[in-house]
Amino acid sequence: MIRIPFTRPFVSPFAVAYVAEAMAHGHLSGDGPFSKRVRSWLESAHPGRSALLVHSGTAALELCALLLELAPGDEVIMPSFTFTSTANAVVLRGATPVFVDIDDRTMNIDPASVRAAITARTKAIYVVHYAGIAADLDALTNIAREFGLALVEDAAQAVGSQWRGVPLGAVGDLGCLSFHATKNIGSGEGGALIARADYAPRAEQLREKGTDRSQFLRGEVDRYTWRDVGSSYLPNELTAAFLLAQLESCDLVTEARRASWYAYHHQLEALEHDQVLVRPVVPTDATLNGHIYFVRCNSPSERDALIRSLARDGFGATFHYQPLHDTPAGRRYARTHGSMERTVRAASSLVRLPLWHGIDEHVPHVVQSVERWAAAHRVVCVPGAGAEHFQSI
Repeated sequence: MIRIPFTRPFVSPFAVAYVAEAMAHGHLSGDGPFSKRVRSWLESAHPGRSALLVHSGTAALELCALLLELAPGDEVIMPSFTFTSTANAVVLRGATPVFVDIDDRTMNIDPASVRAAITARTKAIYVVHYAGIAADLDALTNIAREFGLALVEDAAQAVGSQWRGVPLGAVGDLGCLSFHATKNIGSGEGGALIARADYAPRAEQLREKGTDRSQFLRGEVDRYTWRDVGSSYLPNELTAAFLLAQLESCDLVTEARRASWYAYHHQLEALEHDQVLVRPVVPTDATLNGHIYFVRCNSPSERDALIRSLARDGFGATFHYQPLHDTPAGRRYARTHGSMERTVRAASSLVRLPLWHGIDEHVPHVVQSVERWAAAHRVVCVPGAGAEHFQSI
């Protein structure tokens, strides 16, 4: 039996009271008082940006595709190592995802591979900050500016993470956050679009079924009408109330998860030194939020064996993402540029260890389980497997 689950959602002690307050107020549809407070919190956390609360990170990605006016013939460069929502948002507009390889030290998109994939049809670069660890935003921003491309941050896993002191999601032109139950800050389902100010007026209309209802409610127009394409992207007020309580604990949760992340990192150092596994790498300019702690084994069989061994000891662990270029939909709707060698190798060897707010006392026991597995199987890194090319923080 799994005694220590892979994930466990944090719930603020104020969540129930806020939801009860929303119910008593009587405004249960979207954009009520709590939605406005969440928006204010998000805009304070992302200075100079407009924030729009939506019902999921997927919805935020779909809004980005609408704002960029993606259409058939357009191409969007993105990593293959990501969740389906990143690509689906592009495909739904008739555009083509172009999958490129990752930097397998960070599991994030490789800027050199991005540059090589740009064509006359390229309209945007979608950056995914895997595990809350920032991609190389300096290099990617420079490429986007050089070629006149939009830069979109899929920061679904990165609430609380930063690049050079700027919150992830607020570096590119558009950013997408997720508040799914598996994220550091969750409301069951939920998300947010973080946008440059010039995108905000149209984003409001797209989010409100293509109408100017938000402007009407602020008294800026005397009636509201249908003005653009759009859909219903608003979450209900109960979700917003729950989310506000969660966000008010963001610093606390981030600090605790980051501490557990570094506890794993330091306690697994000896196993990396012995070339049993490879630990994550965090760029110097990045500040992580402790969303995922992962290690990489030397082969898919070792990866599977470690997950089974942890489960026998009562610890939940899992892998992450079948690369999208190697899926039926990926082959149908997208194209791949260049070798995906690093993506395939990394994805087939990655193990995500349990990590959640409050796990700190269990981290040494998880590490001991990994150590027992390594000792029992006498795991040794095969020369040339790639581990020697990594340097950890």
